[in-house]
Amino acid sequence: MKARVTVMLWLFALAGETLGAPAGPANMVLVPAGIYHPLFESRTAPAGIKVSSFYLDALPVTVGDYLEFVLANPQWQRSRVKRIFADEAYLQNWEGDLKPGTTELADAPVTQVSWFAARAYAQWKGKRLPTIAEWERAAAASPTRPDGENDPAFRRQILEWYATPSFPLVSVEQGKPNFWGIRDLHGMVWEWVLDFNAALLGDDTQAGGQNSRGLFCGGASQGARDVDDYPAFMRTGFRSSLKADYCVHNLGFRCAKDL
Repeated sequence: MKARVTVMLWLFALAGETLGAPAGPANMVLVPAGIYHPLFESRTAPAGIKVSSFYLDALPVTVGDYLEFVLANPQWQRSRVKRIFADEAYLQNWEGDLKPGTTELADAPVTQVSWFAARAYAQWKGKRLPTIAEWERAAAASPTRPDGENDPAFRRQILEWYATPSFPLVSVEQGKPNFWGIRDLHGMVWEWVLDFNAALLGDDTQAGGQNSRGLFCGGASQGARDVDDYPAFMRTGFRSSLKADYCVHNLGFRCAKDL
């Protein structure tokens, strides 16, 4: 009897601890700490990059979300944004400052936004953009396993999407959640990351003040960690082609947050 009471008290205490545990931010998913292995790894840095636990939006930022942002921040409306922060294509698919196009679904991912605009939105939400390492860590998971990059079928599926011509954007949540519970990291839009312009910068060249962008060509595989990881080559190539003011028809974003 005494043992039973002790067990019951332990269970009640455990339940109380669980119920009292702080919940994560709304509509965000906790991605546990892990190791990210860049496509091109520095010769001097330790193998892999340690990624601390962080929160990531479960879904991309939508047209409706972004409309709320420009309503609250008029300086980011299409006719008022400073050209240094966004090129001529900024929100080009909208009919006006506060009117998305008739074909723009409110719950479709917002596109045609610059890195500056995405960062401003994230700051307005009390968040930030994910780093390359964080995004890749989250996106490596397939629907069934955390290391989906080692699953040939999953890798092939991503490559097929990268090779598909653009198509009308649909509502988010169309795809299956991955192992962490995050949707649409693949198969919807490309996504801005905080350090996109560091995609081809290594420790060796940073220390010497030399920009390593000129040392790579589009099909280069010398020094790559996995020469068969074609999706990683395509992401690296795409990121390295961007500038912070670019606004691309199939480029959106989502936000991250520290624990």
